[in-house]
Amino acid sequence: MKRVPIKEALTGVATGTEITVAGWVRTVRTSKGGFSFITLNDGSSLACIQVVADEQLPNYRSEVVHLSAGCSVAVTGQLVPSQGRGQTVELRASEVQVIGRADPERYPIQPKRHSFEFLRKQAHLRPRTNTFGAVARVRNTICAAIHEFFQSRGFLYVHTPIITPSDCEGAGQLFRVTTLEPGRGDEQEDFFGRRTNLTVSGQLELEAYACALGNVYSFGPTFRAENSNTPRHLAEFWMVEPEMAFCDLQGDAALAEEFLKSIFRAVLERCAEDMAFFNQRIDSTVIETLTGIVSSEFVHLSYTEAIEILQRAQRRWEYPPTWGAELQTEHERFLTEQSFKRPVIVTDFPASIKPFYMRLNDSPPPQGPTVAAMDVLVPKVGEIIGGSQREERLEVLTERMRGAGIDPEAYWWYLDLRRYGTVPHAGFGLGLERTVQFATGMANIRDVIPFPRTPRSAEF
Repeated sequence: MKRVPIKEALTGVATGTEITVAGWVRTVRTSKGGFSFITLNDGSSLACIQVVADEQLPNYRSEVVHLSAGCSVAVTGQLVPSQGRGQTVELRASEVQVIGRADPERYPIQPKRHSFEFLRKQAHLRPRTNTFGAVARVRNTICAAIHEFFQSRGFLYVHTPIITPSDCEGAGQLFRVTTLEPGRGDEQEDFFGRRTNLTVSGQLELEAYACALGNVYSFGPTFRAENSNTPRHLAEFWMVEPEMAFCDLQGDAALAEEFLKSIFRAVLERCAEDMAFFNQRIDSTVIETLTGIVSSEFVHLSYTEAIEILQRAQRRWEYPPTWGAELQTEHERFLTEQSFKRPVIVTDFPASIKPFYMRLNDSPPPQGPTVAAMDVLVPKVGEIIGGSQREERLEVLTERMRGAGIDPEAYWWYLDLRRYGTVPHAGFGLGLERTVQFATGMANIRDVIPFPRTPRSAEF
């Protein structure tokens, strides 16, 4: 069977052509005149194709009239101008092959609107709906655009380990990897002979490759054992992390801005149909928001300046802004949506609230020491990228590790990068799911990953 994707059949095939399409039935309407009108979708686009099958087909009475939502079929026929509204062409069937049936009494995805909560319980079938098919196509476009961006700029794609003994972020929210029975044996008897975890970030390993190959990036799954049941948290998610040798914080910020614009430009250009759907059904401002990011110049300001702006604001905060505290989502959204009305890059955060690997600034403000870190903030969600210049000075890094309660000996190889040919280097991380969530306007992050992993939820 050489099938034509329905997207291509609707837009790129001349009428009068005989083609074969295959997909899943959305609806069937059978007339008393001996015709069945089958709405078919194959996931190539939001649009369905209408198949007109008549009683002249040898299996019309035995199979075609018994089709229902969820059945899979392959249809061969002639593409002809459509007489119906809302479509330009339809397929006049000369053969309908029923491949797989679906019991209409039990098939969960009926032709009606289902709640997202219900569809999360049907994660294996929800990509057959308009919303989740569109999410999958946008997610695919973003992934392709990520690789295109870095590959076109000479970055090398590096696969960092998923199983690792290190805790890059130092937060301790780790999934342990072990072959030991609970309560039996010690770490020396474990598979790796030491405690290992699922990675929270490939950054430390990526730095090793940046300090040999120049500009590199990783793109893969990461894991956080954070007991958060919120619309913004997952236990398993995908992250892209570039790392650049001979680069400072300014270069890091410039790349991050260019990167976001490139991704969202690709979404707007390549997913016009899906984005129009999200704009109509999910968030009426999503196209305007992405267009604004692509066309605007990002604001740059220090953390200290951001705190001063927030403290001068005439409003009541749930978390009053104070120097030395984390910026909350309400602060980030105020800066992007009210103060500047465009994306903002905040730099030079207090050292006390950032990880050990971020470079200590040489001239701290009166309030205390800061690090060469950055958060890229966008409207509606706040932080979308976090990054920094890394600490390249051996003595300073060693002292920072001790101050964070980390044994430098456990990271001897990481310190070797500073012992042997150290260079300034920088990088950042972008969570794929939060990016897809932002691009589509979807309210819950569990709806932008195929099979979400959250506390007490790993059904599929």
